Amino acid sequence: MSDTRLEEFIHSLETSLEKDTFVKLTLAKYKGVEPDLKNVYVRAVEIKGVERLSFLRRYKTKDVVENYTSAEGVAIVRGLLGEEFLSGHLFTVERDSRIELNRKHESKLSTHPPTFSERPSVEHDQKKQRLIETEGNIYLRALGVTNERGEVRPGMADKFRQINKFIETLSGLCAASPLLRERKLSIVDMGSGKGYLTFAVYDYLNRQPGLEAEVVGLEARADLVGLCNETARAAGFERLRFQTGYIQNFELPRTDILIALHACDTATDDALFKGIAANASVIITAPCCHKEVRPQIRTPEPLRGVLRHGILLEREAESVTDSLRALLLESAGYKVKVFEFISTEHTRKNTMIAGVKKEGGANEESAWRQYQALKDFYGVREQRLERLLCENRFV
Repeated sequence: MSDTRLEEFIHSLETSLEKDTFVKLTLAKYKGVEPDLKNVYVRAVEIKGVERLSFLRRYKTKDVVENYTSAEGVAIVRGLLGEEFLSGHLFTVERDSRIELNRKHESKLSTHPPTFSERPSVEHDQKKQRLIETEGNIYLRALGVTNERGEVRPGMADKFRQINKFIETLSGLCAASPLLRERKLSIVDMGSGKGYLTFAVYDYLNRQPGLEAEVVGLEARADLVGLCNETARAAGFERLRFQTGYIQNFELPRTDILIALHACDTATDDALFKGIAANASVIITAPCCHKEVRPQIRTPEPLRGVLRHGILLEREAESVTDSLRALLLESAGYKVKVFEFISTEHTRKNTMIAGVKKEGGANEESAWRQYQALKDFYGVREQRLERLLCENRFV
């Protein structure tokens, strides 16, 4: 029996192509057998005067692009949705459509106001579009990322790439939560440093139609707080402010998005707890300096030949620490992803733990059991996030 919602989604795709209102299409939640395939992105391109659909298949370490006629492209999308991909997001200048499916071929279709008001260029070799651009960007210039001409300074290309990658990650996490349906958002960046990402978060979110975002950057170094507040005023960012303080002492009100990148050792646990306690819809952390768990690890017998080497024990302790954090976040009612943020050629400390609050927020008993089993296996006696959650009865 055909799925009427899927057919409606495919019809919307066909109609957008016929009426020249198609912007792009994203397929996600891959469940097929092809190794390392993550997403498929579809856009319109013009090749030798003829418009085609360009399919970009994104793998873990590479991208593969193939071009098809509109009819071929629609047929491919029809074959992929519900079989290999369980999520599709269609963008047109008239409306956005999202379909979610499961293995039982049950589906849910929703429509939203259009994200885009006009079609992008269909030139095949168009300039790469970034979520944060340099042209006329006051804060990137003030923070030393770009020069007076809006060009990325020598030595800052990696930082600029990191900024855009983070905003791309944030955008995806917000899309997986109910946040983009809100009119106002509150965001706290704990340990904001020089504010590169804090400014970009404010810039990106406040450019979304109908959305007002208030952003607070928390930083221990008063000189950086002064620089960032001065830059925010120069950029005209009225709802962005920075203040001096430490994560463990900061009284966090109800917050929609909590960010804590490279908070040292158990400061990451403090930030995670603050986000859970504030009922944040999205929590994004990039842990740093894992010290608490390593001295507690009692090497399991099967791993003695591996963990007798100090460097391997250190890496194992980092993995165990972040696994424990992820399981605790799940047990507190979050859907969790642990992934590589940017390439290891830029920094070794590139693991990101991101949680999106599940609707209903019910505790996950299975995650709690896995957490306890992992602790027992490695002989870990104490973990700060667990202690904070238990003392405050969040798990």
